[in-house]
Amino acid sequence: MNDKYKNGVAYIDDAYIALAEAKIPILDRGFVRSDATYDVAHVWNGSFFRLDDHIERFYWSMDQLRMSLPYSKAEIKNILTKCVALSGLKNAYVQMTCTRGVPTLGNRDPRLCKNRFYAFAQPFVWIATPDQQDSHFSMVISNVERISSNSIDTRIKNFHWLDLTMGILDAYDQGALVSALLDGQGNITEGAGFNIFSVKNNTLITPDKNIFEGMTRRTIIEIAEKISLPCETRSLSPEELRNSDEIFITSTAGGVMPITELDHQPINNGETGGITKKLRTLYWERLESDPKCIPVDYEKESV
Repeated sequence: MNDKYKNGVAYIDDAYIALAEAKIPILDRGFVRSDATYDVAHVWNGSFFRLDDHIERFYWSMDQLRMSLPYSKAEIKNILTKCVALSGLKNAYVQMTCTRGVPTLGNRDPRLCKNRFYAFAQPFVWIATPDQQDSHFSMVISNVERISSNSIDTRIKNFHWLDLTMGILDAYDQGALVSALLDGQGNITEGAGFNIFSVKNNTLITPDKNIFEGMTRRTIIEIAEKISLPCETRSLSPEELRNSDEIFITSTAGGVMPITELDHQPINNGETGGITKKLRTLYWERLESDPKCIPVDYEKESV
């Protein structure tokens, strides 16, 4: 591993560079208009998890936004793998991004832009560190309303994060680490970079509307089916969430994370619940043994 890459590697304009040196054009609509889509995969103990699924979803998102790139899925897979290999990171956060690009001079027609591709790998990112998860993880229900799927399909991973960011600030203002946002009907949606699960009477409940359908959420639903744990995808009210036996959130940036306090009231007496513990264990075990795990050949790819 080249020492200059130890904090991450970026791929821009067909070149691999140190992440700290990465730059994008100031007129790129991805920057000035949040006109972009992205996806985030991760590497754990030297292997990608569900990389093909992430790339498949990335292409679907581009298609929904009428974007395209001159790269095949295999080529993007190779680019992401090389970013990780060059960095030498065994646990990494890996992002692929497609922006609308730079408009032609004096023209605002997005159809005339040449879409641009960016990628990078950096050290693994946690929404809540393992220590925070094992001690005290507090969430509040924010009054900030999540952008409606009627405006932009929330299944498309995008940079429209001002509502989520205001939710983060709301959580900090209230002495919590994260917040859950509501939709226009007052139902629970999601938080900044994570999905929400309630556990009640040995049944999982997770919102089904106005959310990004996260890959970790998908994995937990699959695990639940495998162990015959009922899982309902439906509307979830704030009151129902407050009355949960257990609450946990899911994200590529942390896996399965227990919420031990909601709106300053303890959940499960402030302890991680048994079902949450079981799902968290099964999730991390799957990252070690699942056929969807793809080892990174650091020696070959870093040449």
